[in-house]
Amino acid sequence: MQAEKPLSVIVVGGGIGGLAAALALSRLGIRITVLEQSPEIGEIGAGIQLAPNAFAALDALGVGEFARSRAVFTERLVMMDAVDGAEVATFPVDEKFRQRFGNPYAVIHRADIHTAILDGVKQSSLITFHTSTRVEELIEERNRVTVVDTRGNKYTADAVIGCDGVKSVIRQKLIGDEARVSGHVVYRAVVPVEDMPEDLCWNAPAVWAGPNCHLVHYPLRGGKQYNLVVTFHSREKESWGVREGSKEEVLSYFSGICERPRRLLDRPTSWKRWSTADRDPVESWTRGRTTLLGDAAHPMLQYLAQGACMAIEDAVTLGEAVRHCDFDLDAAFKLYQKSRVTRTARVVLSAREMGRIYHAKGAERLVRNALWKDRQPERYYDALEWLYGWNAGSCLAV
Repeated sequence: MQAEKPLSVIVVGGGIGGLAAALALSRLGIRITVLEQSPEIGEIGAGIQLAPNAFAALDALGVGEFARSRAVFTERLVMMDAVDGAEVATFPVDEKFRQRFGNPYAVIHRADIHTAILDGVKQSSLITFHTSTRVEELIEERNRVTVVDTRGNKYTADAVIGCDGVKSVIRQKLIGDEARVSGHVVYRAVVPVEDMPEDLCWNAPAVWAGPNCHLVHYPLRGGKQYNLVVTFHSREKESWGVREGSKEEVLSYFSGICERPRRLLDRPTSWKRWSTADRDPVESWTRGRTTLLGDAAHPMLQYLAQGACMAIEDAVTLGEAVRHCDFDLDAAFKLYQKSRVTRTARVVLSAREMGRIYHAKGAERLVRNALWKDRQPERYYDALEWLYGWNAGSCLAV
């Protein structure tokens, strides 16, 4: 189904969520203008995890096979106790898991998943890009929306979708709320497999959970690289942002963990340091012909590895809402919001709680380990059905 008369939409932001939104809507015959503040369309960062719900969304966008060709399919998820080195829990993501949720669990370099969606976008003649374009103003009329960039250029369309990330300008115009700086600092690096300790080269996202800190490692790009992430509760008063990190700071927060995971801290030659934040969930992120998507709508902490997954789900749901509402954008944006607010709020709040579980100390650490020890896979599957069981065919709240 396509619109009877050509509709136009401005997508502010060319990251994973913005490109996914552009692809979903262009497949319906809608003309898309993507405004990206960076000089070129691309992704920084390191690895991300793709749960079954992400693959369901990528398949709905027509780029699932490309993503699979770049992904590493893992055998299990594992949590280790970083204090004593004992295994806390193993969560198989084998054939039974795939049968249960219809898709695998995988890890992939962030640039590769971005490329998978970008390749789909480039095949559409309906999508145009403007890079080095930072939006600073939003002008809303009854059936048209205009954005103005820092150079005074104006772009007008039938609707605007703010996909401009955790520090969204469009969200500031719609909602104006403050970010919640977590005080948790994340260091990310990618290391060659030959620099990894051989006994830690697992085909699994592995979490080493410590008091107020944890480490994560998993393979990328056919096992030729490993993604390494360390997180800790900062002693400083943090402000939201990214900067270069130092090995000395990392080491100062991991003195209380055992030697086996500590060896990982010497491997990277450079680190990027993220001071993280999220926002309290809101009931509405839409006003008229303007809406939000991805981190602009529901920025979340990283503890459930669902930030990119939620953005891609958003894009598919938005496209389905436009189709269901027969291209009535006002109705479609309301339906999209109704379909996403509760689910994404649950993920935001669950991610906060998972961070507490990862960083448990003292008696709380002992309780966590006792609760998860020897838990059968089916119990994990049941607990995650609400998250991993998403699919495009039932994504609308109708």
